[in-house]
Amino acid sequence: MPFLKLNTNATLDTEQKSKMLSELSQLLSKETGKPERYVMICLTEDNAMLFAGSEAPLAYLECKSIGLSSNQAKNLSVSICKLLNARLSISQDRIYIEFSNCPADFWGWNGSTFG
Repeated sequence: MPFLKLNTNATLDTEQKSKMLSELSQLLSKETGKPERYVMICLTEDNAMLFAGSEAPLAYLECKSIGLSSNQAKNLSVSICKLLNARLSISQDRIYIEFSNCPADFWGWNGSTFG
């Protein structure tokens, strides 16, 4: 049920995309304590984006999960920012992450919900 959507103006080749998806999936599973089989990652790259009046590399992420705590959000922010800086050379002060704790009754899967 953890979902992470990454939007960036960085351009990634096929190998970079595949590696980024895998690394983010493993990171999200580890940090939330949820099995990776429930983790979904969406990567949209090469977007026209502007932040602080600049088109320098940037990222906006949405991270949603059932039972996401504020402590997990803080840890995820550190881990995600480090990863994006290392892999895509995006400065950590050019990354926004929106975290959402979704009630189990409002997360559908397999024809039902988790609640």
